[in-house]
Amino acid sequence: MVRFFVSGVLASIALTSLAWAQAPQDPGQKSSRMVRTATPPVIDGNLDDAVWQQAAFIDDLHQVNPTEYAEPSERTEIYVLYDDNALYIGARMYMSDLDEITANVLRQNGAMTADDNLFVTLDPFNSRRSGYFFGINANGVRMDGLYRNVSEYYSDWDTIFYAQTGRFEQGWTVEYEIPFKSISFDPNTDTWGLNFSRSIATRNEDIAWVTRNRRWDPSSAGLAVGFDGIQQGVGLDVITSASLNRQRVFGNRDQVAAVANGFDSSSTSDFEPSLDAVYKITPALNGSVTINTDFSATEVDDRQVNLTRFNLFFPEKRGFFLSEADIFEFGRIGAQDGNGSISGATRQNGRPFFSRRIGLGAGGEVLDLQYGGKVSGRVGNWEIGALSIRQDENGPVGADNLSVVRAKAAVGDESNVGIILTEGDPRTDLENSLVGLDYLYRNSDFAGGQTLEAVAWYQQTDTPGLEGEDAAYGLGVSIPSAAGLRGGVSLKEYQKNFNPALGFITLSDVRSYAGHVAYTYRPAGGYWQQLYFNVDVERMENIGGGLQSQSVGITPLQMTSRSGDVLFIRINANKDVLYVPFEISPGIVIPTGSYSFADSGVEWRFASYRKFSGRVAYTEGDFYTGTRDRLFGNVTWQPSPKFRANVGYNFNDIKLAQGDFRTRLITTGFDIVFSSTLSWVNLIQYDNVSETMGVNMRLHWIPEAGKEMFFVINQTLEDLDLDDKFHSQFSDVTLKASYTFRF
Repeated sequence: MVRFFVSGVLASIALTSLAWAQAPQDPGQKSSRMVRTATPPVIDGNLDDAVWQQAAFIDDLHQVNPTEYAEPSERTEIYVLYDDNALYIGARMYMSDLDEITANVLRQNGAMTADDNLFVTLDPFNSRRSGYFFGINANGVRMDGLYRNVSEYYSDWDTIFYAQTGRFEQGWTVEYEIPFKSISFDPNTDTWGLNFSRSIATRNEDIAWVTRNRRWDPSSAGLAVGFDGIQQGVGLDVITSASLNRQRVFGNRDQVAAVANGFDSSSTSDFEPSLDAVYKITPALNGSVTINTDFSATEVDDRQVNLTRFNLFFPEKRGFFLSEADIFEFGRIGAQDGNGSISGATRQNGRPFFSRRIGLGAGGEVLDLQYGGKVSGRVGNWEIGALSIRQDENGPVGADNLSVVRAKAAVGDESNVGIILTEGDPRTDLENSLVGLDYLYRNSDFAGGQTLEAVAWYQQTDTPGLEGEDAAYGLGVSIPSAAGLRGGVSLKEYQKNFNPALGFITLSDVRSYAGHVAYTYRPAGGYWQQLYFNVDVERMENIGGGLQSQSVGITPLQMTSRSGDVLFIRINANKDVLYVPFEISPGIVIPTGSYSFADSGVEWRFASYRKFSGRVAYTEGDFYTGTRDRLFGNVTWQPSPKFRANVGYNFNDIKLAQGDFRTRLITTGFDIVFSSTLSWVNLIQYDNVSETMGVNMRLHWIPEAGKEMFFVINQTLEDLDLDDKFHSQFSDVTLKASYTFRF
């Protein structure tokens, strides 16, 4: 089957014009002088306030995709004002065909990047290393986040800002109010990094004010000049919340009671007040405290089925830890670099601080956080972060203080050098500490507009009973180009006693070598907008000698159409050496030995702006002592912005000499969005490995930014005797309200 697709791809390439268009030139650095207003505009989505006529005006945006620096297909006009308290941005997004405006997402905090949208990027320190983004789609759905590793970001970070959209006879409009209380800045500088980006979904077109190598992150922003006299008031946010929770625990597999009499259960009810406070010690430095921290309304994790020998990695979603989380990033560990041979968990290996370790027991149970504090922000050329949390006891593990300190100093225009210290072990009573040093070199104007990155880091841990061989280090060089040639190489070593108890480790006593090279070609015309080729490799060896694992991946072709659809072909060759038996499924054990196996597959992704969207993929090939067929994908149906339904399926059919088994992971859900302030989101996840089904229902009301109410139901059901009849194992019902007071 794959051979058939490859033939079709080659035919498509033969029919595609290979002539290069004359590339438009980089217009260079741009700047805009800010205009102070005595009267703030009314944020209602209409640009009819007279004050906008005085604003700084920007309309020299250019196309980023498909052709960087080309003239956009539609005009964009942006207006910028500020006063003592906030930055105000207005914009008109012209559209020649109003029916082409894509506005499918209506739920606040929904994933609206596939809609027509406008994003604002702010780098208040003009450091070109970090910053904020604030986005909105044509329905008025807001999105905000923090940049991490310069080009990646935390979209789960939230702050208070206001925005509304409207329509006019030639397109749609937006008005922003971004309070200075919501961000950190240096009051001694009048120049910020500033950028704007717009997407037109049906044309797969991106437009921006300033870019370099198709990137519009803080490293390539324009300049906003002339800020003066801006204020943050007292600089105090007090976030009060209270939750009413009822939990009920039913029987489990070890308590199969007489079904006729039902299952024994126990229930508890709690009322939990919680308090978070954030104080601006300076406009650039935040002090935060949390008391009786409540994460009861945090979104549930996406379920995963593990067919590897390594731990799974689940990202942080809790707001207290996400605030200024970019400061705690270390050595670009976890950064996406285009190497598909490195799994998600392996990519995160050796992370010195992983906040998901705090507040969760070894079995995933939620632990109370009694109180905690954090100081984070900027002082001169330094970025600093210090966090300490008091975690409640958990069985034999006593209550403990868990702490991390991070500092980074700016070096040159874009580089930095830093140190990190951690103290405490959330899962044992043993003492544990870590010290790490890292250096990041970055040049975004290398060799005529390319970006060059180099990183070096070193860590060492101290754990009672583990003496010597307790260090880890990494080196890497990359050119992360979005067009033409890109690639990188890295070397990492994790010694056998390296134990970052507040971090993430999936494999130690190994040395890893990785590299990749890729090429992106963008035809001047035709059906395909982008053609991508890639070869990547990772080899992991035991430090004492001998191979641990090896993976080589080839993407002979990934094609993106001008309407946003993607055809993706992948070939993998793997080698895995087992030094101890590996139980891959209950009762099925793969013995020690060396195993070589390869697979290939094809995937088709459908542009997400359509009423029906998603992806479907199939891979087949060898797997240890047998074969593996995998079918996976998802389909989303969205007939209107007020209703969305989706189903995802991940199926593995594995036949081994030691036995056959199948895994199924099914995810389904539907969203009912009553308005942009009220939504009801439902998610059901099931896998046949744990034989459990998780049900999550969230009613979420946001009357305005800074005010929220949740009604959340979590239910876990289990097939106790594997007869395809599910019974309740656990239920949790929470009503939570929060209100932010700003001073």
